[in-house]
Amino acid sequence: MRIDPATEVDLEAIDRLVQRAYRGDAARAGWTHEADLLDGQRTDPEMLREGLANPRLRRLVARDGAELIGCAEVTSPHDGLAAIGLLTVDPARQGQGLAKQLLGAAERLAADEFAARRIELTVIRQRSELIAYYERRGYLRTGEERPFPHHDPRFGVPRRNDLAFVVLGKNLPDAD
Repeated sequence: MRIDPATEVDLEAIDRLVQRAYRGDAARAGWTHEADLLDGQRTDPEMLREGLANPRLRRLVARDGAELIGCAEVTSPHDGLAAIGLLTVDPARQGQGLAKQLLGAAERLAADEFAARRIELTVIRQRSELIAYYERRGYLRTGEERPFPHHDPRFGVPRRNDLAFVVLGKNLPDAD
């Protein structure tokens, strides 16, 4: 597997990968899907394209040869803090350690490109197995919850009205 910065050429493949991994029956091939919680899209090419203009956003893609098999997004809302999002691995390749490698690459990118000392991510609170995965990677619950955008179908159509995000965070190795 090779991990590289994403380019505009990758946007449609990233969108297809994210949809396949998170939504619909095809996503059920992997364990990280949200198909039981949300219908509709997870993202779309236009949303991904908007991110290209953001100087505080970087995307990584993982490839096996020419095939895009994973991705991650790193943003830095302000100095010292970064956030990981869209961590995605092809459902057929989950369980092979690819997410761990992508997560590590995203954390290094956050420290190197944004001088982040702390990193956060959000997980839908009903996804206990995914929260546990991140806890095994050193992330801790901050006690903060953020609302799910229930009324914005660009992020999905909730199957239940109690969705919210749990915030997890960890200090990066160079942090005091």
